Amino acid sequence: MKSGFRKSLLIVVLLWQVLLLAGCDQDFGKQPETQVVEQVSEPFRNQDSRGRYDTIGKLGTQSISIPAGVIDGWARYMGDPGDFADPKIKAKYQRPPKTYDLPIESFGFQYRISDGDVYTSFRQTEKDYRRDNETLIPYGKPFPWASVSVYGEYDAAAPLNFNFTVQNEFKLAKEITYFDYIQQPQPLYGLTVYRANNGINPETGEPWKSDANAKDILLKKDQAGNIKTYIKCEFTQYKNFCSHMFYNDDWHIQVWISYNRTYLPQWQEMEGNIIKILDSWRVSREGKLLGKQIGKA
Repeated sequence: MKSGFRKSLLIVVLLWQVLLLAGCDQDFGKQPETQVVEQVSEPFRNQDSRGRYDTIGKLGTQSISIPAGVIDGWARYMGDPGDFADPKIKAKYQRPPKTYDLPIESFGFQYRISDGDVYTSFRQTEKDYRRDNETLIPYGKPFPWASVSVYGEYDAAAPLNFNFTVQNEFKLAKEITYFDYIQQPQPLYGLTVYRANNGINPETGEPWKSDANAKDILLKKDQAGNIKTYIKCEFTQYKNFCSHMFYNDDWHIQVWISYNRTYLPQWQEMEGNIIKILDSWRVSREGKLLGKQIGKA
């Protein structure tokens, strides 16, 4: 009796396994796209003298090849999960293969104001940057390096100007801190200047000495009257920095620069040099360099 039962049970188990295998085969037939991995050939990538590969992609309207060791952190591509995204989303995300057409959302680097060079690891500029950190910052001396962040603009409907941003800044100042920004009669370094409450602290009746909410705002408009450069400079007790933003129509990008207010007179030179740096990284869609890369190790 037991022998017959065991034979019957064995037959049932075998039949069940056959059905499972048949089901698996059926799933393979229904979803072949999930089983076939498409092989995408890697594009040519430039290297530095140490064999490190460039970071590639398309920034705004231009294909670029950023020298290894230049980027402060990493490049973020369009569609990449944010820093604070759900870890489960990050784990499942698969970025498209890197090509010279893959849109770059943003990246950052360090720019030396004194000569227009950039920080690159394993170049002399790395030693220079460390030396300046050790010998200038602790003693309150102006730091000749600017932190630069570049953002690709891909929304064709979005205006490449700060018109709304500035209007909103003035509106919030009036609603939250209860003072107006007043345009000053004289420009400064070619910039139109606005000062909080006309530069006077309403509590003391004296010029502002230290207030994080009373930044000077400096603007530059194009011939059509659109604000293309927007600079906010603070003068608090411990900080004397400018946050400088500008648009470039040819590249279709927005650039943010942060630097010591001492270097404000060089704002136009900085804008020009940063575009010159980006121009030096331009490549063809096949990765051929169109010029000598600034910052190459």
